[in-house]
Amino acid sequence: MRDSNLPKFLVHDVELFSNIIADLFPGVDVPNQDYGELEQSIRAVLAQRSLQQPPGFVTKVVQMYDTMCVRFGVMLVGPTGGGKTTCCNTLQGALTHLRQEVGHPNEQFQVVHTYTLNPKAIKLGELYGEYNLLTNEWTDGLGSTIIRAAVADTALDRKWIVFDGPVDAIWIENMNTVLDDNCTLCLPNGERIKLNATTMRMVFEVSDLSAASPATVSRCGMVYIAH
Repeated sequence: MRDSNLPKFLVHDVELFSNIIADLFPGVDVPNQDYGELEQSIRAVLAQRSLQQPPGFVTKVVQMYDTMCVRFGVMLVGPTGGGKTTCCNTLQGALTHLRQEVGHPNEQFQVVHTYTLNPKAIKLGELYGEYNLLTNEWTDGLGSTIIRAAVADTALDRKWIVFDGPVDAIWIENMNTVLDDNCTLCLPNGERIKLNATTMRMVFEVSDLSAASPATVSRCGMVYIAH
């Protein structure tokens, strides 16, 4: 209960949540999970990139990892400059470091490849694909091309498709079938692309969810990252 809810809370809500849990389960002391080598790898990546290592930020990176283990879609919510991209890049570097340089036996620690795009920088047809009205020819979109290439890669390496831009009801609704248990992208031409739920993840970097529908929000794990 704690691990799945703490990432989505604001700073001043964490204490309130902790008090509620203490009232519901009086006298129960839940130990914090030891992330050991993962946390060491996170700090090593931050040091290598000449970044500070505040405990709160390291915790957010760990929370993003926890959320990714149980959710196919993860939303990093927070203001511009809050550290969403750095959080994602740090976790990518830490997992890749554990696999390539440390040779960790845990199958969860694999090399991570990210594919980043801004869905609001292009038209909907350029994102998912569209028909040419004159020739009736189908042209794949940027998003569908990236997803198709990630599905074709059968290696154990992890593939994260990062949508770095505002969420609205126009383009995100097409992702609902991807984010639920089906993990299937339905294109306008009737094609269905089945995504690999083990090696692929959808990451959304957004400033707020004011334009997102409850259907979309309920399908994703949330990690709130503030200044």
